[in-house]
Amino acid sequence: MPGELGVEERELTIEQRQTAGLSQGAIIRRRFFRHRAAMIALAVLIILIVFSFSSVGTVIGGTGRLAVNAEGILAPNGWRVPGWWDKDWYTTYGQLNPGGAPTWVLPFNFGEFPFGQDTLGKDIFARVMRGMQQSLTVMFIVGIVSTVFGIVIGAVSGFFRGWVDSILMRFTDVVIIVPIIVLGAILGRIFGGNAIVLGLFLGIISWPGMARLVRGEFLGLREREFVDAARVAGASSTRIIFKHILPNAVGVIIVNATLLMSAAILIETSLSYLGFGIQAPDVSLGQIISEYKEAFRTRPWLFWWPGLFIVVIALCINFVGDGLRDAFDPRQKRIPRRNRRRFFGLGRTSIAGGTGTAVGTSITDKPVADPVTRPKKDTQ
Repeated sequence: MPGELGVEERELTIEQRQTAGLSQGAIIRRRFFRHRAAMIALAVLIILIVFSFSSVGTVIGGTGRLAVNAEGILAPNGWRVPGWWDKDWYTTYGQLNPGGAPTWVLPFNFGEFPFGQDTLGKDIFARVMRGMQQSLTVMFIVGIVSTVFGIVIGAVSGFFRGWVDSILMRFTDVVIIVPIIVLGAILGRIFGGNAIVLGLFLGIISWPGMARLVRGEFLGLREREFVDAARVAGASSTRIIFKHILPNAVGVIIVNATLLMSAAILIETSLSYLGFGIQAPDVSLGQIISEYKEAFRTRPWLFWWPGLFIVVIALCINFVGDGLRDAFDPRQKRIPRRNRRRFFGLGRTSIAGGTGTAVGTSITDKPVADPVTRPKKDTQ
């Protein structure tokens, strides 16, 4: 009928009604909270972070080495923040079960050593919690440092182009050909045992991929009309880069940042497995797997928990990044549930006097007019 809105116009009107009067931040939060997988992953990640840091406590400062404190007790140097778990990751305890088997009896009978013990009697639960702390610290530091470096270098290169672009991209090419594992092994051997220092060095060498993606986005966005309008209005280059162009590239940045963070925990695990990451007596998830790799067949519980937490953390980061990408990217449009069948071209139609499903039709399709009967030609 004349004046009737099309499907896309009706969807746009619904979306505009839902976001009318809301600020940009409120719209982003609303989109993110609607992403169920991202919300579940974020909840699981927060629980793991709180659980790992509160259970066995943590150490602020220091190098991770053991030293005799003022009370005459052997403990990690630095300021120890105690936790609610009564055991730690460096003390040897008497074995409770034969072979150090876990004392956890499903569902809620945890016992003294729920994750089991190693041959020396160390508590695997405390070691896994401390290893998760170190791996999470490295992951977040790598994500923050590499994202900042990649955004700044890629934005400047893509916006100014010319000789600035040539110099920065050649420098990026030099950094990107250096194997991260090899350089990380060298730095880990020199500065190993400190998750913060290891995370900083890994972040400094992990930014080239981010820089190239940001540069590609800026090369396309700098030619858009809103950038020309900002130049005419007298906006500075810094304001145009960080206020006008960067928010439109945030989808690519967030996705790549989450990929960097999930890759960082795998890199740290690989370095620690090879003996170049976190050094004993401190532990990380990869270092635990490396230390007990010979007991895989006889005591598999030494591998279940560190391997499980590595996979869960990496998946949570990827799901959260997917939700943030959908929330920040203005080009993402959520299809209303009642219009999804119509969007994909599915609907119900009449077949031979009955009802059936056909592609490309809908109950809202306009009825087809009866064909006009043409007069027969006079053969006389």
